[in-house]
Amino acid sequence: MANRSLFGSLVERFVSRPVVRNEAGGRAYARTSAEALAQYVATGCFNATFYAGADAQLERVLQLSKGLAPEFLAKAAVYGRERGRMKDMPALLMAVLAARDAAQMERIFPRVIDTPRMLRTYVQMVRAGVTGRQSFGTVSRRAIRGWFDRRSDEAVFAASVGNDPSLADIVRMVHPKPSAPTRAALYGYLLGREVDRAALPPVVNQFEAFKAGDRATVPDVPFQMLTALDLGPAEWREIARHASWQMTRMNLNTFARHGVFDEAGLAELIASRLVDPEAIARAGVMPYQLLAAHRAADASVPGRVRGALEDALELALASVPAVEGQVFVCPDVSGSMRSPVTGRRAGATTAVRCVDVAALVAAAILRKNPTAGVLPFEEDVVDVRLSPRDTVMTNADRLAAVGGGGTSVSAPLARLNERRAKGDLVVIISDNQSWVDAKWAFETATINEWEVFRRRNPGARLALIDIQPSSTTQAVERDDILNIGGFSDHVFDLLADFAAGRMERGHWVGAIEAVAL
Repeated sequence: MANRSLFGSLVERFVSRPVVRNEAGGRAYARTSAEALAQYVATGCFNATFYAGADAQLERVLQLSKGLAPEFLAKAAVYGRERGRMKDMPALLMAVLAARDAAQMERIFPRVIDTPRMLRTYVQMVRAGVTGRQSFGTVSRRAIRGWFDRRSDEAVFAASVGNDPSLADIVRMVHPKPSAPTRAALYGYLLGREVDRAALPPVVNQFEAFKAGDRATVPDVPFQMLTALDLGPAEWREIARHASWQMTRMNLNTFARHGVFDEAGLAELIASRLVDPEAIARAGVMPYQLLAAHRAADASVPGRVRGALEDALELALASVPAVEGQVFVCPDVSGSMRSPVTGRRAGATTAVRCVDVAALVAAAILRKNPTAGVLPFEEDVVDVRLSPRDTVMTNADRLAAVGGGGTSVSAPLARLNERRAKGDLVVIISDNQSWVDAKWAFETATINEWEVFRRRNPGARLALIDIQPSSTTQAVERDDILNIGGFSDHVFDLLADFAAGRMERGHWVGAIEAVAL
């Protein structure tokens, strides 16, 4: 009798899923529902991408969700929020669960709806009726009330920044029960009612006094609550002294414009904050955000502060694996990669492009693997000289400055095969919309070139990092192939596990299924 495990392995390797067309019209393999949902959860932002509009993404995620168990949806929501650091897709999955399995939704509510923005997004999605119902059920109301109960008066007041819906709108919807006189007064204040000012939490009275002109002490409230006021240099410097890490990163030019750095010692204070490893970890910063901040910082920001952003990026990329053996890293620099990494949205489109993220990942891998070969590609491989001694930002800028043609994901593999290269790990970072190489009848060009590479390097592994939402891939997942989506530093953790052979069959979907609820 034939060895079933061996036979199954051969079937997996040589009999692929049916070839379909991707968004660019090229040949691709359809992902399973679980793989596709994982991809959307890790990369989808409900904004228009190069190939797909926001409505199409929403419809696709809702369709995929129907065929998957509520437990997997819950694990995907937790994974997307805690490890992928995404916002919109995890909130949508919570709204789906509220309609399908409210108990599962309530179980993970504190882990996914963990910030005021996440709460507003969740409420907005439920009220919009995107999952079939526009009202809160008993369980949703209880979960939202619990969100309020777990937070201090100061935290609830700080959460009042933002609209559509506002925190006051949510209070009106779910009627959280005050646990103390200060909380009752705070809810009344947020709703615009007359309240006993003496019963309000101290921070509210401090803020009201500050608004009225008492500038002796800057209240400990979110930056956005202060910026609408007429502030002088002294107030701005006090704000900068106590700003959070993320607020500091996002407002360096604003601080410079208001004279913050004119005071001796403040540039050093802010630079030291930016390179504080614990602060970076608490902020949950994505590496590309540091790249964006560095590019946005103008000449008025002191050089030591701009340099601190480069150092912070190196710290944020601490989880990039140093892989034994020969590594090849291949960033896609084609024309479609010039689109914003989180999609286009009126008034809120990021300046960071897909190509910037791909270049950043490639430069980070080169930094930890100095012998790595770097093969940027579009229709063909683009020759660029990089030094592993240069900073990640320097090499990322060099990579992002080249390319612009069509997409051929198989091109770097073809070049390696032409050279008869020996290697242990190939990493491709792309939007996965290969179309120039769509000439193969039964498989994608990528999988054909990979089979040639594997015959020469039997133990080699291929990782495809996809940074845009899509339901297709250029290479089917199997023991030697990993498909993973996203642009947080958790991608590097999974890459390290894959390269070391620590991931089970199913790889990325397996990582989601391993989430403990």
